[in-house]
Amino acid sequence: MDDIVRKAMAKWPNVPHCYGWLALDARGAWRMRDERAQAEGLPGERVSQPALRGFINRNYCSDAEGRWYFQNGPQRVFVNLETTPYIARTDHAGGFVLHTGEAVASVDGVWMSVAGRLVLRCDGRIAMIEDRDLAECIGMLRLDGRTPRDEALLAWLAGAAGAMTLALPAGELPVQRLADEDLGPRFGYVAQPAGNDQPLS
Repeated sequence: MDDIVRKAMAKWPNVPHCYGWLALDARGAWRMRDERAQAEGLPGERVSQPALRGFINRNYCSDAEGRWYFQNGPQRVFVNLETTPYIARTDHAGGFVLHTGEAVASVDGVWMSVAGRLVLRCDGRIAMIEDRDLAECIGMLRLDGRTPRDEALLAWLAGAAGAMTLALPAGELPVQRLADEDLGPRFGYVAQPAGNDQPLS
């Protein structure tokens, strides 16, 4: 967290929280959602300014209730998550980078949803693989030690027997099946935070 943000929090500790104005989409883009976007259920305008994206990335946190937020000075701006709290992309070294720009040091859990979302637990954080990198990761899957054909992968997702793993440079990790609607409850985060605009103690 930026030092200027910590100082603002200490100076103004009771600023009401903000809900609905910021979202993280499934490709790792921050989106500003004005009143019209909120009223019409639109994704909002993509944050394109590098300095602002960097500021949000550095001050992105979660609370004890599993709600993710951007600490904007003294105010918590809670984030609507389209999928998971982080979005991961592949890098040229065969690893992963989070949407915040942080390199992933290690992966210790892998899940795949019925809809084909590949989710990693990396460095204690939950990240979905961005769809544009999913094909590369699908090529890293092994079913009973072999690269699965599309039909075999779909059958496994539907419940067919077999040991699915993800082959990473550090070794293979088991892949677990997961229903899409179970993502938030399974990993303890709130996709659509709501509140009464009162600061938490």
